[in-house]
Amino acid sequence: MSRRPRPIRRSLATLLGLTLAFSALAGCSQDDAPEEVSFHLSKPEAIPYFRDLISTYNASQDEVQVVLDSSSNLQAGFLRGNPPDLGLLNYNLEMARFMERGALSDLSDMPEADRILPEVQELVDQYATYPGRTSVLPYSVMAASVIYNKEIFEQQGLEVPQTYDEFIQVCEELKAAGITPIYGTFQDPWTVAQGYWDYTVGGEVEVAEFFNRMRELGTEVVSDSDVSFEKTLAGPTETMQMLAEEYTNDDAASRGYGDGNLAFAQGQAAMYFQGPWALGEIAKTAPDLDVGTFPLPMTDDPDNLEVRVNIDLAAWIPEASKHKEAARDFLSYLFQKDVMDAYNADQLGYGTTTDSAPVSDPRIIGMKEYFDDGRFYQGASKAIPLNIPAENYLQGVVLGADVEDTLATLDADWARLALRR
Repeated sequence: MSRRPRPIRRSLATLLGLTLAFSALAGCSQDDAPEEVSFHLSKPEAIPYFRDLISTYNASQDEVQVVLDSSSNLQAGFLRGNPPDLGLLNYNLEMARFMERGALSDLSDMPEADRILPEVQELVDQYATYPGRTSVLPYSVMAASVIYNKEIFEQQGLEVPQTYDEFIQVCEELKAAGITPIYGTFQDPWTVAQGYWDYTVGGEVEVAEFFNRMRELGTEVVSDSDVSFEKTLAGPTETMQMLAEEYTNDDAASRGYGDGNLAFAQGQAAMYFQGPWALGEIAKTAPDLDVGTFPLPMTDDPDNLEVRVNIDLAAWIPEASKHKEAARDFLSYLFQKDVMDAYNADQLGYGTTTDSAPVSDPRIIGMKEYFDDGRFYQGASKAIPLNIPAENYLQGVVLGADVEDTLATLDADWARLALRR
């Protein structure tokens, strides 16, 4: 009996030694594991491009492992305190809410921040700022204007219009020749807001200044205040309605975005109020179609011409990220000149940095001089909170709703939302 404990003690000692050894190995394994960074991307058509970039980056080093996330709920992640470590998203009014609440970290000390064009960084500040921080770095800008069929223009002996009167003359000549001047897709409300309203408003009104005044007035916005939707934007909105009624296809009310891309590719209209994202879709049907772009003229002064822009993608790192330094490393990789240039060439975007390659695609080069000169504006429809169904209101206008009544409703919604906030 006295000899039985010895084997047990030896077994326990052996077990303890093995446990310690396995623990040490596990510790080494954990220490050697790369730091995982969650990368949130909001643009579905860009997923293949960035998936390849991530694979290249992950294979280039063993300290950081980037994991692509394109489906999780962003707002829920911030509310739970578990947002992605790095975001590359379309920057808009809704995303700006996170910045103004201090949820995004300061990136001003990064070399990449010094390369951003000042006039492009100002686009971010039009929505919101946070004191003492540069929280968002624009990655790509999309410029949008009138897409036109060069072959039709050439056949009809038409020049690209520089003034509003010249534009109307072009429409009249096309109409007289039996050609639909502009293809309308009013079944999809966003196409009305993005193209028709944004172009007519932006071609006549200083959009940033208008919305600055609207935010200052807040609950005091009424139809006869210093600025209001009804008082300030009635003119361009009436022009939008006239263009829709006089110069678009008869079945525009029942045609959507996909219909418009196909119809324009087939030569069913001379012009199309869409952004560069439509060009790739058009090319699927007519890869050799000769198209160009020009800003919609809304005055009789060619010097007033500007193009509509939006921040296609912008980078940010949340304060709540537990992997800020690793996320910064991948951000620096994304912001390499050759990486950014390749993305913009692929997606028909404009560069945001001082060293960006100039655009060369003939389909969008018509907007180059305006972008390079800083002659651009952010779309008015994107400065209206999503709580207000502005796109549906504007869809009603092109279908015949009263302009003044619609804009008065927008004013009331704006003031009501300002009161709630």
